[in-house]
Amino acid sequence: MRRSLALFAALTALAASSAATAATGRSSDTTLSIVGYSIPTSVFPKLTVAYQATPAGNGVKFTSSFAASEVQSKAVAAGLPTDVVNFSISTDVDRLVSAGLVDKTWDKGRYNGIVSKSVVVFVLRNGNPKHIRTWDDLVKPGVDVVFPNPFSSGGARWDVMAAYGAQLRAGKTPKQAQAYLKQLFQHNVSQDTSGRNALNTFLSGKGDVLLDYESDAKLAQSQGKPVYYLIPKATLQIETPLAEVNGSNKAEAQKFASWLYTTPAQTIWADNGFRPTVLSVARKYAKQFPPRPQLFKIGYVGGWDKVNTQFFDPTNGIIAKIEQGLGVTTGG
Repeated sequence: MRRSLALFAALTALAASSAATAATGRSSDTTLSIVGYSIPTSVFPKLTVAYQATPAGNGVKFTSSFAASEVQSKAVAAGLPTDVVNFSISTDVDRLVSAGLVDKTWDKGRYNGIVSKSVVVFVLRNGNPKHIRTWDDLVKPGVDVVFPNPFSSGGARWDVMAAYGAQLRAGKTPKQAQAYLKQLFQHNVSQDTSGRNALNTFLSGKGDVLLDYESDAKLAQSQGKPVYYLIPKATLQIETPLAEVNGSNKAEAQKFASWLYTTPAQTIWADNGFRPTVLSVARKYAKQFPPRPQLFKIGYVGGWDKVNTQFFDPTNGIIAKIEQGLGVTTGG
């Protein structure tokens, strides 16, 4: 009798497990791996917990890794296992397309693969003792600027192109804008490997101004750090890409990636300092994320394909030449 009851219980449990698998379309022990750039380190744990509370996410587990965007992209291309990537710039996803790890159509959907937005800002010390308000102020005598190394950090590339594009917005020629970049790098006092490391360097007391993501500045404020930030009149809109990686978990990865564009998920992005991609959510947060009169996108300065060759080729790029003149390695 006991054996019969035990067998019945086992069959009942198996049936329940089978029913759950049929209902969700997956095994209950699915684990998704997220590999991302350094800035969304604090928001993804909130996103994954919220997803696990949904029917689609019930039973899904997550692992994650966050570091400099290009470093992460190259690691995945070299074999680091992952299911979802969120990088700083689109060319870091394109590297995985070339490696056959991400579909060519990753950016063809409604939101072009962009899961969150931000803008390049000046992070300043309370009181702003150097009276920094404009891009010109960054290259005045005695001003020390912090931003990451553009040959490891996608965030640094956003910073550099924001500075370049702002000069064009001010009526400067491309040659004059390049001369400004040379001045800016001469004022740089720390080139960390990632945007998050650069923030930590600034918070430790180094530098007068940090070029950073608006979301990172908001994070520092929410943690009670003695800083505030200023959005310059002309600045660059940051658009960070998301993609699913080909593999055995791709169906589950696609479900999670799709959920990141829902109202609940985009609200979490917004509550953590990121500008929403979904328009209906963006409208609700319009006061929190004020527009800028001279905001521009990466296409204004040529688009990432052109920019990465012209400015960030590690041997012959404009920034490589500037860095080499300062004795900084570019990997070229």
